[in-house]
Amino acid sequence: MLAVFDKSVAKSPEALQSPNNETAVSALKDGFLANRFSSTHSGSVTINLGSYGILSYSSERQNPLLPRLFAVVDDIFCMFQGHIENVAHLKQQYGLNKTANEVIIVIEAYRTLRDRGPYPPDQVVKDIHGKFAFILYDSTSKATFLASDVDGSVPFFWGSDSEGQLVLSDDADIVKQGCGKSFAPFPKGCFFTTSGGLRSYEHPRNELKPVPRVDSSGEVCGANFKVDAETKKVDAGMPRVGSAANWSEHF
Repeated sequence: MLAVFDKSVAKSPEALQSPNNETAVSALKDGFLANRFSSTHSGSVTINLGSYGILSYSSERQNPLLPRLFAVVDDIFCMFQGHIENVAHLKQQYGLNKTANEVIIVIEAYRTLRDRGPYPPDQVVKDIHGKFAFILYDSTSKATFLASDVDGSVPFFWGSDSEGQLVLSDDADIVKQGCGKSFAPFPKGCFFTTSGGLRSYEHPRNELKPVPRVDSSGEVCGANFKVDAETKKVDAGMPRVGSAANWSEHF
């Protein structure tokens, strides 16, 4: 799976952008990275999100224990890879039928959070037990929602291209081709939203501290993000106006 998001919907963390990164390119220009992805992943499908980016998906060469899934519901696009252990519980929690799979559960969890918000975002992700990584884009509210499990069980990488656009994929080589040295594994046990940026869902009250990654030649290569036990977030909460309020602009 591959996603490239414009800065207006997913701002790349500054710490992810390596200095003097001459090998980075514009991932969206002339469909560069989508074309590279399709050339190495046969049968791939690319969805053009206009000026906001692209999504590319392929079912080829997947791990049968960590399958990839893709779905679109009410203009919410989601790519999911992995396996959720508590599927039955989450189906009941979100009022889904027996045929709903993992990707549908993630979409419904997001939609419930966006429209009614019974839990904070970190709790919604924490309630998902298993091995997973997902990329969700809501084309109505122009919002992104990304996450990885606490053990980083699914290969999942992110980076910043030459224009500061956010690139995400389960294929490290694809991310490198667009971002050069400005890339890293997506942080374990974390989620990212358009308005809130990167947060830990295991430690939602703590800030995340970037730690520069250094390659074998001694050059800075993106950053890893670690929970800072000493620094707490200031959280004003999400103002709620009725049970049907749309919280997407706060999410």
